[in-house]
Amino acid sequence: MTVIAFPGRRNSGWRPAELNEVVASVAGRLAGGDAGGWDIGVTERGDPQFYLLGPPPHHECILCISRLGSVYVLENGKGQVLFEHGSLLALADAVKRVLRNKKADIVARATLAWFVIREAFVEKVEAMLGESEELLVHLAPQLAALA
Repeated sequence: MTVIAFPGRRNSGWRPAELNEVVASVAGRLAGGDAGGWDIGVTERGDPQFYLLGPPPHHECILCISRLGSVYVLENGKGQVLFEHGSLLALADAVKRVLRNKKADIVARATLAWFVIREAFVEKVEAMLGESEELLVHLAPQLAALA
């Protein structure tokens, strides 16, 4: 999901205690440099939203938190709903869990990619070696006859 900053009103509808709790739940990512910052906005209907943004230069949305009435909704950067609840504390725990799992997900994907690449390489090398042995078996008698 890409966040487009529109100039205009800054009254987002977040209560100070809510905003402090949400910012505290993403503080680890901000301090670690995994996130470039955060911003606030509103939905089309005027409900408050919070965006955790990625590092520069793209500032892609890592996650989005919305308060729709009395329900908090947590979405990933692709717009998929990850969590819905009426409790701000439950939301903060879910945010921390999602951000913690994100690192594990990246490591798991990198490991899987490594194994796939290695297996594909081994299959190609084995195929080439097998074909060269067959070629040698068929050509050896002709080469011996020439000598």
